[in-house]
Amino acid sequence: MAAAPAFTEAEFRMLNDRFETAEPQEIVRWAVETFGDGLSIGASFGGASGMAILHMAARLKPDVHVFVLDTDYLFEETYETMRRAVPALGLTNVQVYKSKLTHEEQARQYGAALWMRDPDLCCELRKVEPNRRALEGRTAWMSGLRRDQSEGRADTPIVAWAAKFGVVKINPLANWTEKQTWAYLLEHGVPYNPLLDRGYASIGCYNCTVPGVQGRAGRWQGFEKDECGLHT
Repeated sequence: MAAAPAFTEAEFRMLNDRFETAEPQEIVRWAVETFGDGLSIGASFGGASGMAILHMAARLKPDVHVFVLDTDYLFEETYETMRRAVPALGLTNVQVYKSKLTHEEQARQYGAALWMRDPDLCCELRKVEPNRRALEGRTAWMSGLRRDQSEGRADTPIVAWAAKFGVVKINPLANWTEKQTWAYLLEHGVPYNPLLDRGYASIGCYNCTVPGVQGRAGRWQGFEKDECGLHT
């Protein structure tokens, strides 16, 4: 049975109206104070927005639950960013979640290079299912989605019910721009993925990501796809 929304539709509308003109730090503080240990942050250690969220949250609650979806296809720079950023930000509760299938098991069951034939299934196996496990027992999930990241994210609410995972979804940076996000990182000296300085606008798995393309168009080239399924 699916979990019931934590707020009514009217309450969600009121929260979104309230936070539309609020600074992300205020929204993060509300989330920490409202959900406490039930709050979880999904971190890719790829995008600038996610790093800003981690910095804001760590200042308030260093032991906030942070989960990383390790698809086994992450760039080495992403792993290195995680190794540098976790102690630098003072985070004490970072957990890694993987697919139930190893790379070899997936190849045996579904064929080699599944991402080249059915990227939606590959994302389901290596991201969506682990994301569901990461959120078990949690009541809220905070992410770094911004409206300016893609056309499909243009209407991203700041607070909403994520029925797929049965939690409240909070996007504190929804109405920030890329420029505002980078200004925050540089002002506070927040570590970030060096691939962002090498032409990568959006960083995911190395087998599905290319540099030199704006926004999320550098992901899953050749397919009509710019989301992995976590945020749809």
